[in-house]
Amino acid sequence: MFNTAPKLKIIFAGTPQFAAKALAALLGEHQVVAVLTQPDRPAGRGMQLTASPVKQLALQHGLPVLQPATLKTAEAQQEIAALDADVMVVAAYGLILPQAVLQLPRHGCLNIHASLLPRWRGAAPIPRAILAGDRETGITIMQMDEGLDTGDMLLRHACLIAPDDTAQTLHDKLAEMGAQSIVEALRLLQEQRLYPVRQDNDAACYAAKLLKSEAQIDWRQDARQIERAVRAYNPFPVCHVGLHGVMLKIWQAKLCTGTQGKPGEILAVDKHGITVACGKDALCLEVLQRPGGKAQPVAQFLQAMPVKVGDSFLT
Repeated sequence: MFNTAPKLKIIFAGTPQFAAKALAALLGEHQVVAVLTQPDRPAGRGMQLTASPVKQLALQHGLPVLQPATLKTAEAQQEIAALDADVMVVAAYGLILPQAVLQLPRHGCLNIHASLLPRWRGAAPIPRAILAGDRETGITIMQMDEGLDTGDMLLRHACLIAPDDTAQTLHDKLAEMGAQSIVEALRLLQEQRLYPVRQDNDAACYAAKLLKSEAQIDWRQDARQIERAVRAYNPFPVCHVGLHGVMLKIWQAKLCTGTQGKPGEILAVDKHGITVACGKDALCLEVLQRPGGKAQPVAQFLQAMPVKVGDSFLT
């Protein structure tokens, strides 16, 4: 269905690749009058100042880019007010929007959130859904308020979590779904068919920011939980564990049921994997990485670092 209504004047606020997908979809549908994104950050081995994916896309299309360190100043708020926008679209922006900003656009601020709210409010909804063993997640388009992902839900689309989904593969699916969903939501807004639904606060979960410390494998856990962690922490912070005084990253693993041993003990080694006993069942490590090296399938990894049955990972 073609949208014949006048184009909306949009301010887009976002920073990472997830947000850039949505911005790209909006460019062909509406008038993006300005882009808000985080200040450039040091990145890469040389730690050079690097523009966010959203800024890079905005500059390619000649869009005005604003990078305030905060939106709480009168100067930043006046700059946004002067844009006279119909709506602000927000996706993984990274700055708090004060009430003064939320009410500046005629239709307020719509957020693209990567979970089926009220489940997984907060910074890391994608890996937390995998870690919890959720069977599905999705995208919620939400009318923003001053709370943390507490605003009324305007549109929800579900996405199944595949048994082999990592945080990266699920991110990519949801980025595409988020881009399609915000285009749909804005069309419904223009047709006055966007109906707010309040969230059930009692059903909410908090998706805390990921910490490197939580990705250290504890072999006393159930193998099923460790397998989820390997997928949830890929590509960041990546599960890791010590062996022979070396800290290894585990990029891919599969569950081995019906196999038991002392937690951390290596039960089998072949070109297909290194089988390690867990608190319950075992885990077959398939892709590993040594410090300073690249992630390798186990057959290549074993050529550089021999491992034998009876060796033990740190618990």
